[in-house]
Amino acid sequence: MSNNESFIDEVTEELRRDQLYAMLRRYGWIAVLAVLLLVGGAAWNEWNKAQTEAQAQAVGDALLSALEVNDPAGRVEGLAAIDPQGPAVAVTALFTAAEQQNSGDTAAAIATLDALAVDADIPDEYRGLAALKSLMLSADTMDPAERRIALEALAVPGNPYRMLALEQLALADVSAGDIEAALSGLAAIAEDAEATQSLRERAQGLIVALGGTIDANAGN
Repeated sequence: MSNNESFIDEVTEELRRDQLYAMLRRYGWIAVLAVLLLVGGAAWNEWNKAQTEAQAQAVGDALLSALEVNDPAGRVEGLAAIDPQGPAVAVTALFTAAEQQNSGDTAAAIATLDALAVDADIPDEYRGLAALKSLMLSADTMDPAERRIALEALAVPGNPYRMLALEQLALADVSAGDIEAALSGLAAIAEDAEATQSLRERAQGLIVALGGTIDANAGN
C-alpha cells in the first residue's frame, strides 16, 4: 500500500511539473515582458530625469550669461534668445520684464508681464506676481477704475500677494486725493498679521507722512 501511495505521489508530482512547464511555455513571455517593462521603465525614468536636470542647468547657465551683460538692452537681447521650458518660462519672463523696465521700455515690460499673467500653463503664483507687477508699472497709464478692479481681485483673502495689492490700493487712493480712504487702508495693513515687518513699516511711514496717527499696538 505504501509503494502504491509513493508511486501515485510521484505521478502526481510529475503531472504538476509537466503542467508548470506547459504554462511557462505558454505564458512565460508575459513574465519576461513584465521584467523588461520594469527595467525599461526604470531606465526611462532615469534618462528623463537626467534630461530634465540637463535642460534646467542649461537654462540656468543661459540666464546667468544674459544677466552678466553690462547694459540692460543687451541683457534683454540675451534673455530673448533663451528657449526655456516649464517653470523656467516664468522666471525668464520676469527677468526679461525687469530688464525691459531698466532699459526704459516700460510698455514692453508691461506686455511681457501681461502675457505671463494670462498663460494657463504657468503656475498661479507666477501669474499673480506678473499681474501685480504689471499693475504697479501701469499706475500712470491704466484707467484708474480698471486698475482698482484688477488690484481688488488680487487683494482677496488667500491670495499670496494680497498685502502688496492692498498697499497699491492705498497708494491709488493717495493719487486720487482720497486721503481718508488711504489712511484707512494703510492702518488695516499695519494691523494685519499677514503683513511683513517691512510692509508694516512702509504703511506706518506713509500714515505719518499723510498726517495720520499710528496705533501703538498695530501688528502686535
